[in-house]
Amino acid sequence: MPPLNHLTLTVTDPARSAEWYQALLSEATIIEREGPTWQRKRLQWPDGLVLGFTRHRETPESDHFDHARVGLDHIGLGCASEAEVRSWADRMSALGVEHGPVEDVPYGWAVTARDPDGIAVEFFCLRG
Repeated sequence: MPPLNHLTLTVTDPARSAEWYQALLSEATIIEREGPTWQRKRLQWPDGLVLGFTRHRETPESDHFDHARVGLDHIGLGCASEAEVRSWADRMSALGVEHGPVEDVPYGWAVTARDPDGIAVEFFCLRG
């Protein structure tokens, strides 16, 4: 499988989302783009990966993310160890980012937070 190049999320406020992810994940450059029907902020990391946040003008103001609808369920970020998962939990606590407990499940460890639009962001390490 080719490596992931970019992921763009539809959000209610691109600037707010970019700031939230930048504070949490660090080391990314923020790039702004706009088209006739959309506004976008992108975070680009030194390795080339891009995470974008788009507001489509035709999206109703009342719309919101729902993991139960067809589309995105959550974002999973890989960790090399249980200790790394726990360090992300510590980082989120230090930043004041609300998150769940570190989960120790039969297949690995995970800690999950929700971004400003309610999209789950999970730091995960597969056991074994």
